[in-house]
Amino acid sequence: MAKKLLICEDDSLMMQIITKKLTQEGYDVDRAEEGKTAIEKLSNTDYDLVITDLLMPYKDGLEVLEHLRNEIQKDTPVILLSNIGVEEKLDQAYELGADDYVTKPFSPKILIRKVNLLLKEKA
Repeated sequence: MAKKLLICEDDSLMMQIITKKLTQEGYDVDRAEEGKTAIEKLSNTDYDLVITDLLMPYKDGLEVLEHLRNEIQKDTPVILLSNIGVEEKLDQAYELGADDYVTKPFSPKILIRKVNLLLKEKA
């Protein structure tokens, strides 16, 4: 059975690229265009891994991570996507329990490698 991933990204082109690459790798990909939707999905569905943008409208990646770790208390691996210059937020993310991050722009191969490694560690 394919591993189920949640991708939360407000940039539609970035979302398409990530979804296509991860689907090609055999993953079952669910999508949320902003944090509020991601939080709703996380409350109702179990995922094997979450990839979330750090900076988004409505609810940001930190709020998604905080909900996952503290509200519904799951240790699902989380990879954050961040722009250069948000190191302060990355520190907060690690304190909340983020597993890894990728700085934009990035190579999809790097993201896939990180996804594969985290899922192998959790197996």
